[in-house]
Amino acid sequence: MAAVPQDLLDRVRVLERQVRELTGRAQMRPALDKILHGDIVIGEGGRIIAQAPNGNRIFLTGQTPEGDWAVGMARENGTAALTVGDDVDTGGQMVRMFNRAGEVIVMDDGFADGHLGRPWVPIPCAPFIQFSNDDEFALYSGQMLTQHKVLRVNLQLASPSGTAAQVVMKIGNVQYGPTWTLSSSATIKDVNERVVLPAADFPYGRDVSVVMWAQRTAGTGVCSLRVRALWGVNTITQSEAN
Repeated sequence: MAAVPQDLLDRVRVLERQVRELTGRAQMRPALDKILHGDIVIGEGGRIIAQAPNGNRIFLTGQTPEGDWAVGMARENGTAALTVGDDVDTGGQMVRMFNRAGEVIVMDDGFADGHLGRPWVPIPCAPFIQFSNDDEFALYSGQMLTQHKVLRVNLQLASPSGTAAQVVMKIGNVQYGPTWTLSSSATIKDVNERVVLPAADFPYGRDVSVVMWAQRTAGTGVCSLRVRALWGVNTITQSEAN
């Protein structure tokens, strides 16, 4: 057997050890819990999801099962807390905040860009008023800071039999909504109606006066008007936003 120099065997053993070390290190992966430089891009239907220990989803960003793109935050019990863009019906990428019962308490308007959706805001109204004038007369007035695209009008017009009356709503001396009439054959007219405000005339934050004008149109009786509520509310269709 040929003599093998001892230093050659030592070198082989060193090389074998180095190969083993390199092989082991090639199988190791750094901890993927930090991003020090660069971006993470999620596309083509991907999502980032965080779950509570009980399995409920508490955070999501990316494409939802409905096909829209959204950001969602939920409570540990799984109920929604804050969402951006999960409004499939409107496509408006709304921002919505939910109470613990699942009701939306704060949101922008899904159809009318630049307007508030919720909370609904009341406009102060004066108490019950009687009138017997045959000419149009201003009975109610309230100051409004425009936030919503739609006003919900709730009022009651009353008169004795044989007397007719009507009421209109004017903002800046321009009538908005229909003329609500009480015929001489009736004694009470209840109104609960949505009045759409033109976006060009009512940008967000416009300071205007809302005035109810009423008049007796037939008969001699004393009429009465109760404006029970004026509310700024969100749109429910695209046509109300136009």
